[in-house]
Amino acid sequence: METGTIVRFDGIKGYGFIEPDSGGEDVFLHASILDDAVKQVLRGGMRVGYASAPSGQGTKALAVQLLGATSPAPTAVQAPSPERPVRREDDELCDVLRETEFAQKITDVLIEAAPSMTGSQILQVRKQLVTFAQRHGWVEA
Repeated sequence: METGTIVRFDGIKGYGFIEPDSGGEDVFLHASILDDAVKQVLRGGMRVGYASAPSGQGTKALAVQLLGATSPAPTAVQAPSPERPVRREDDELCDVLRETEFAQKITDVLIEAAPSMTGSQILQVRKQLVTFAQRHGWVEA
């Protein structure tokens, strides 16, 4: 069984994504494979074990189980940290996000803005946007 972290899960819309610990593209997670109890508690930041398989629209999870302690879901407001400097008036116009943070924020925006997009479409758009941001130095590895 592989392991990873839930990037985002929306129980109302019925899907989300797992970021594999081994790297690579996120794995699409559909609510239909989850127990009702898991659907109610699953959120971004949770660690999971999962089985997956390739599909015509990217990799999808076939089975998922929660693992040990979980970290809290990311929030829109974060405390300053050494990796994330406080923005000052004389700084550039925006903070540079870590690549994983940027990818998660893109996923959140795409799910909210275009709920009819498939998981594969979201992954394709997100991959292109992350690549674009990397070329322009908008994200750090």
